[in-house]
Amino acid sequence: MTNHQTSRRRFLAGLGATGTAALLSGCVTSTSTSKSSSKGAVTLQSNLSAPQAKAAMEDLAAAYAKKGSEHLSLNTVAAETFRTQLPTYLTSANPPDVLTWYPGSVADAYARKNLLLDLDDVWNSSPDLKRYSKAQNRLCTATSGKKVFVPATSYWWGMFYRKSHFAKWGVKEPKSWDEFLDLCDKLKSKGVAPIGLGAGGNTPWVASAWFDYLDIRINGAAYHRELLAGKHRFDDPEVRKVFDRWQEVLPYFDPNGTAIAFQDATTALLNGRTGMMLIGTFFADAAPKNALDDIDFFRFPVIDSKVPLAEEAPVDGYFASARTGRREQVYDLMRYLATAEAQEIYIKGSSGTVLPCNPDAKDAGTALVKKGREHVDSAVEITQFFNRDSSDALQPTADTALTKFIAKPKSIGSILTDWQRDAQKIWNA
Repeated sequence: MTNHQTSRRRFLAGLGATGTAALLSGCVTSTSTSKSSSKGAVTLQSNLSAPQAKAAMEDLAAAYAKKGSEHLSLNTVAAETFRTQLPTYLTSANPPDVLTWYPGSVADAYARKNLLLDLDDVWNSSPDLKRYSKAQNRLCTATSGKKVFVPATSYWWGMFYRKSHFAKWGVKEPKSWDEFLDLCDKLKSKGVAPIGLGAGGNTPWVASAWFDYLDIRINGAAYHRELLAGKHRFDDPEVRKVFDRWQEVLPYFDPNGTAIAFQDATTALLNGRTGMMLIGTFFADAAPKNALDDIDFFRFPVIDSKVPLAEEAPVDGYFASARTGRREQVYDLMRYLATAEAQEIYIKGSSGTVLPCNPDAKDAGTALVKKGREHVDSAVEITQFFNRDSSDALQPTADTALTKFIAKPKSIGSILTDWQRDAQKIWNA
């Protein structure tokens, strides 16, 4: 979210970028036709609306203001509102200058419409960006060869749980799919809904994590990316295998999984009403600080050992409107956002579980962060998330198909037929 996601994305930043890049070299650039103006403050539109993330962004804006070079106006928008309004922001006559979002296919879609500012000058003049990894560099490069994005953080997805709850229930992390099913059986026998979801309300995109992971575990990351690019069909036999496997675990899902948003599902997980949840580390920004040390995760179980190990590790950061009238001020802000200082300020103000993209920036150094780094570093391939590897436009087709499947799994044949039809309209647009 994919997309939608924006609230979802903020807990661990920086590390996925190192292996991620080769997959997403899609941002196409554009240049601004408006004249740079020194009038008014640079506007930064942020989707980081969870309390800790919002506070961290406010700290970042305050630190930038103290430098005295430029003025900055931070506008925080509820994450789901931001997601739905992003196309409007970028196409308005007076758009925000800089926006939080992410690189890859999604940025490519906006850049192809000449909506994103060419950031070559930023990358060429920033001593920090010159030291970013080749993977990050490629990730932010348009197909035209221009840069359109500045990465700041990255996070990973995993099966999250509370250590104290697993200890109380007498269970442990599974190492295989069969062990995972056994774990679900044990939790269900104790009156606990084994798997939380949170695909209700305005966060149906959460269900896409299950599709992504089952597909990359069964068919591999390369097939998955090709599928999302329209090179395979959603009604292919390979995709049907994904849902055959999903049906094995579907009885263990929280019955309220498609009735409540992920924030409420997070509360259910923390309170022990559910046992575990496939979610991105951003969920920690809504968790009490005193619960962070009790949070742990395990890798989504391997299903076929012959399939190269892949993990989802999305990258977040900033792009700018091609219509900005404050180009030089935008460049100055972007250079600052790429610094170790800026990224460390965000880490300290947020849940402390984000990882910086700047190679000189320090992360929180917690056991969870260290485990997360190892988790992503051990992957042979990195994917982003459904919409990030496809487009914001394709995500609603997944939302519809997957929530229908969860409600009526026996109708999977017609569901996949409809999904392919709806996706084809997007690809043909």
